[in-house]
Amino acid sequence: QVQLVESGGGLVQPGGSLRLSCAASASSGSTILINHMKWYRQALGKQREYIARITRFADINYSDSIPNRFTISLDSAKNTAYLQIDTLTPEDTAVYYCNANIWERTTGSKDYWGQGTQVSVSS
Repeated sequence: QVQLVESGGGLVQPGGSLRLSCAASASSGSTILINHMKWYRQALGKQREYIARITRFADINYSDSIPNRFTISLDSAKNTAYLQIDTLTPEDTAVYYCNANIWERTTGSKDYWGQGTQVSVSS
């Protein structure tokens, strides 16, 4: 069973920065291969919004609606993706979710979601 665990969310003042992490692992300890990882966010009362994707070849795509204050990265050795968010505004308040397509020996390639991490921006 592959798991995604997000971390790094919290309460931050406007203008601050956060780095969110999404760590992938197999509960059995078996080897996994990340094909790609994505970040989404969902504000209260709104639909889930796509932010960015990064592949294991470091091919990156950002949503056109996302400002350039967001930076996605991937540490393949740690099976961990990051989302750096700078100059936070109250409009960035949302639950941030990680989604990944991961290969594992017994399951093949499948999509997985993390549990989400809350980001709240307020003075």
